Amino acid sequence: MVKTEQGHQLGVSTEQGIFPSPLELSDIFADMDAGLRGLSRFAQQYNGELLGKGEDLRFGPCVPNPGKIICVGLNYRKHAEESHMDIPNYPVLFNKFSNSIAAHKQDIELPRLSSQIDYEAELAIVIGKKAKNIKKDEALDYVLGYCVANDLSARDLQMRTSQWMLGKCCDGFSPIGPYLVTAGDIENPNNLRIRLYVNGDLRQDSNTSDMIFKCDYIVSYISQYMTLMPGDIILTGTPEGVILGYPEERQVWLKDGDVVDVEIEKLGRLTNRVKEVY
Repeated sequence: MVKTEQGHQLGVSTEQGIFPSPLELSDIFADMDAGLRGLSRFAQQYNGELLGKGEDLRFGPCVPNPGKIICVGLNYRKHAEESHMDIPNYPVLFNKFSNSIAAHKQDIELPRLSSQIDYEAELAIVIGKKAKNIKKDEALDYVLGYCVANDLSARDLQMRTSQWMLGKCCDGFSPIGPYLVTAGDIENPNNLRIRLYVNGDLRQDSNTSDMIFKCDYIVSYISQYMTLMPGDIILTGTPEGVILGYPEERQVWLKDGDVVDVEIEKLGRLTNRVKEVY
């Protein structure tokens, strides 16, 4: 999704650059299979003007208005271990809301009433078809694509009560992007290298193969309890290396001006700067 003077424009990324899509994202959510076929045909034939070459563009969130944002906690073995938590028997689910969505290169305001802001590199699943009570071996057929996400977390607010919501739902706390990569372009979402940097310093370096509950299981599991709709986003958990997992004397929380980059193999690099509100 690219920002233009007229608003948001869906773009299609190619080796030549990003060209304007003839479809809206809502058209693809209305009929995923037909929409993707149409985009593929258009991409093969298009020879018009490009929107730009990528980093010279202003990006919007690759899914601007998700109906649901469902998150899976403690879903990497090494992260559960660094958090001194038991390996879960079932996916630990919590939620975020659309106010938390932010775009690639968007500045994220630090909440005034928190002093312990943490990062979490995550693989995001974007649902493309209505899914209810679906089987595990069919689950990925309902996925439109994948993107990079950062599940920003205010740990002091998160741990204030037994419910995590307050520390997870601050404005801008779910940056996603820069691209939504269609599921057909990702052979195995359960085997992608995932890394996070703060001001260029590598903090997280893992692989989605360390996930306790894999992508197909997660989609199937959630669909047993709630209907997943096109445009819903599932954040699949974070690997080890978060600030919360450090010994207390080494915990240096995100501060004004810090730049966080999240990179997932084949999905691109998501960049955001955090800033204080004066």
